[in-house]
Amino acid sequence: MTRLDIHSDVVCPWCYLGAANLLKALAAREGEHPFAIRWHPFQLDPTIPPDGLDRAAYMRAKFGDDGRIDAAHARLATMGSEAGIAFRFERIARAPNTLDAHRLIRWAAPQALQTSTAMALFRRYFEEGEDISDAGVLTAAAAEVGLDAAAIARLLAGDTDRDAVRGEARAAAELGISGVPTFIVGGRYAVSGAQPPEVWSRLMGELDAAAAKP
Repeated sequence: MTRLDIHSDVVCPWCYLGAANLLKALAAREGEHPFAIRWHPFQLDPTIPPDGLDRAAYMRAKFGDDGRIDAAHARLATMGSEAGIAFRFERIARAPNTLDAHRLIRWAAPQALQTSTAMALFRRYFEEGEDISDAGVLTAAAAEVGLDAAAIARLLAGDTDRDAVRGEARAAAELGISGVPTFIVGGRYAVSGAQPPEVWSRLMGELDAAAAKP
């Protein structure tokens, strides 16, 4: 299988859209898909305090109040509906620090549940408006995908893997990854942005053709 490294942040709507489009292409494929997927942390704003910030005020301070935010949300809502996403930006009250969410995704790796976990967190944030920095929300997401919720709650109460997640995010920056989503295919090729399913289907076809060559 070809390794597919996904660098993303769970408060990035384009990351949610990009992941949904990838999964849509994989679901449409006949037979086993060619990717061994691994998720990697990227924090759009690691300076957000642990208890988060008021999202409306945060977005105005970051992007201004000239209608750009509403226009971007409208565009994402349209594109999201085509990917099966029901963006509900009006439900989001907090701009969370995503360090603990990335810790949870990291802990899902041994059980091959990273994708399920990431998608659950995306949905809870962008569709339900839940605070994904809250330990209760993260524990519920863990239980939803089949992780041991009690074990996750204990881990979240401590500092396990905080430095590891920060270090992995720094390593990505050193590789030149400055925006997300970024997909690294086979450790060699970067696919940036929320590409439509057709791009992934074409790429998988190219991988199939390469694998079939003697």
